[in-house]
Amino acid sequence: MGSARTALRQRTPREQYVGSPPPPREYLSRTSLPGNQLASSAARRFVRAVLAEWAAQGAPAVSAVTERFVDDAVLLASELVTAAVMRTGTTVDLVCRWEWHNGPTGLVVDVAGHHASPESAESPDHAEPYGHDDTGPGLRLVRALADSWGVTYRRCSKSVWFRLDTRGAVTSSGAHGGGAGDGEGGGQELRVARILSPVPPRTRNCGSQWVNQGSLSFLAEASDLLAGQLDEDMIASLAAQMLVPRLADWCAVWLTGDSDGMRLSRVWHTDEERNDTLRLVLEKDPPSRPALGPATGLLRPEGFPWPWPSNPEGFDPGGYALACPLVNGGRCHGLLVIGRAGLLRLPDEAVRLVEDLSRRVAMAVGTARRYSREAMISRVLQLGLAPAAVTRIPGVETAVVYEPTGEGFHVGGDFYDLFPVGDGRWCFALGDVCGNGPEAAAVTGLARHVVRLLAREGYGVAGVLDRLNRSLVEESAENGLGGEGPRFLSLLYGELVPSRDSGAMCTLASAGHPLPLLLRGDGAVEPVAAPQMLLGITEEAQYAAETFELAAGDTLLCVTDGVTERRHGDRQLDDDDGLHALLGACAGLDAQAVAERIRQEVHAFDADPLSDDLAVMVLQAVPTS
Repeated sequence: MGSARTALRQRTPREQYVGSPPPPREYLSRTSLPGNQLASSAARRFVRAVLAEWAAQGAPAVSAVTERFVDDAVLLASELVTAAVMRTGTTVDLVCRWEWHNGPTGLVVDVAGHHASPESAESPDHAEPYGHDDTGPGLRLVRALADSWGVTYRRCSKSVWFRLDTRGAVTSSGAHGGGAGDGEGGGQELRVARILSPVPPRTRNCGSQWVNQGSLSFLAEASDLLAGQLDEDMIASLAAQMLVPRLADWCAVWLTGDSDGMRLSRVWHTDEERNDTLRLVLEKDPPSRPALGPATGLLRPEGFPWPWPSNPEGFDPGGYALACPLVNGGRCHGLLVIGRAGLLRLPDEAVRLVEDLSRRVAMAVGTARRYSREAMISRVLQLGLAPAAVTRIPGVETAVVYEPTGEGFHVGGDFYDLFPVGDGRWCFALGDVCGNGPEAAAVTGLARHVVRLLAREGYGVAGVLDRLNRSLVEESAENGLGGEGPRFLSLLYGELVPSRDSGAMCTLASAGHPLPLLLRGDGAVEPVAAPQMLLGITEEAQYAAETFELAAGDTLLCVTDGVTERRHGDRQLDDDDGLHALLGACAGLDAQAVAERIRQEVHAFDADPLSDDLAVMVLQAVPTS
């Protein structure tokens, strides 16, 4: 029995390779993609990631392939996956294999779509993956770019595969480079454009294959391209260039304006030299808003026939034009018109595809217009919440840095003010409202105007804070200022009285605000106020002010918590008196240089962008001349 067990024992892998070389390593990766519009983008990412991974693992010749080789592989895989999704509507299997030990080195990609039953795979409707005549853009690209390709039939699936050889696609230095004829960029797009470019009208296929299964990928990529655009004219330009020449010979995009009229935003023709002529012809007969839909007058995105431009010498002798209103949210933003020469009508598939694209264009234009309106409101609010200019104070240099976070329509919660009140007095304020947006702007506007009014009525620093606190509490209780709850305000408020010779007397108070720091002429740094309660919490709060001399050469630094609480990991900028150290290093600088140094240090403290508004005010006493 013992000898039998020995005879039946399997040899270990090490024993199998004694005296003979081990089999070559196989490089193979597979994934399953969803049967929806996300499949093509996922396929592109997968192919690039696989090639990068194999290059890192040292697969022969992978690290030396050109960018053109990679782009071709990504493009073909994306097109085949899109076609498989359109054909089956089920998940798609994508397999990448690097062949290098038998014959020429190259990449093989296999795309398999599944059928619900074996019979469906054998039905005449599925005899070929792109139609019986193989005229779809996917296989046209495969035939043009791949070294070999084919179709494999299985019981419940059918796959299309292609192979790209590395011959002529490997750089001598191992660095990625363009293929022959690519030039300085755009080579991939030019080659694909030549393959997919429209044929002359007399030979162009106008049946269902004109649109083909590539519509899903086309619309998905159009959505990605339009989603990040916030300029309506750029959106119109992108839409026209996406349609020409792939679906039309020319395209025009009209956009509505403030009045009832419309303006011709963009015109694009397959022959760019005819753009100006086409624009002149179209501008002679602009559409009106009542003409943006069928006779029913309803705002619908359905396409309808449009008169062919009347000047045959400008571009094409005749054809079919289709107009699609750009409708989104019950509002018409314009009209998209395309023309195809030599046709009596467009195929239904093409009409539906243009209608789908028009909906996406309308949504992008609507988003861009909302953004523009909100940005304008933000600019108006910001202008109303900040002083027009920093007031000049005799014997005191001033500098302000103010950077609200966010883009476009953001209204920050920080504010500043510096103004004269008569009798040789100047007042300054630096505040921070809890939160941001319209509610914070309302509190900011109230605080700034109340402070100015009380100061000019002769109230001192403590009196201004007492009355402002009561106003905030009452306003919050009576009108619900702040939406979900009361809005609190931290405020540093002070008063300057310049001396005749040099310097000034400064009286200030800090209500829940980062304490101001004073840089003396000898380089010493010290806080010059005591912490007190935030404004707007309770009307029983009482505030006190402190007075000190701002001597010639002294610098007073006032900041908001966007400076002191700037984070880097678990640390804040003001940990261990970090702001003290920064100000101490500014000895000898003028007011503007101190403000700029603090701003730079705040930004440099962490690589991430600011997460809170930044406000810095510097007051520096200088000798009077």
